[in-house]
Amino acid sequence: MTSSERMAATLRRGAVAGVAGTAVMTAFQLLVEMPVTGRGESLAPANLASKLLPIQPDGPSGRRRLNYAAHFAVGIGWGVARGVAGRRGLRGQRAVAVVFGLLWTGDVLAMAALGLDDPPWRWSRRDLAIDVVDKIVLAEATGLAFEQLERS
Repeated sequence: MTSSERMAATLRRGAVAGVAGTAVMTAFQLLVEMPVTGRGESLAPANLASKLLPIQPDGPSGRRRLNYAAHFAVGIGWGVARGVAGRRGLRGQRAVAVVFGLLWTGDVLAMAALGLDDPPWRWSRRDLAIDVVDKIVLAEATGLAFEQLERS
C-alpha cells in the first residue's frame, strides 16, 4: 500500500470514527445531559452551516435536518483529526487530548469570530461545563472508535 493509500485509509477510518463518536455524544446529550441540565436542543451546527454555506432551510423541520447534518459533519471532522493525530504518532489519551484541545478551542473561537456565540470566557460556568463535557464525550468516543477500527 502506498503512502497516499495509507493516508486515505486513515482518513476513512477517521470519518467513520467521527460518525460513531457523534452518535455517542448525541445519545449522551439527549439521554443524560439535557434531562439533567434542562438545556434545550442547540441549533449551533445549523447556524454555522447557514452562515458558511448558501443554505437556508425551510421551516423548523428543515432547520432540524440541517442541524443534524451539520452536527455529524463537524463530528466527522473530529474523527479525521483523530486519524491525522494517529498518523503523527499520537495514540490513546494523548491523541484524544490533543484533538480535543485543538478542535474545541478552534470551534468556540470560530463560533465567536463568526458572531454565532460569545467567546467562552463570557459563558457561565454551567454553559462552559456542559460544552466541555459534551465535547469530551465526543473526543473519547471518537478516539475509542478510531482505535477499534485500526485494529480491525
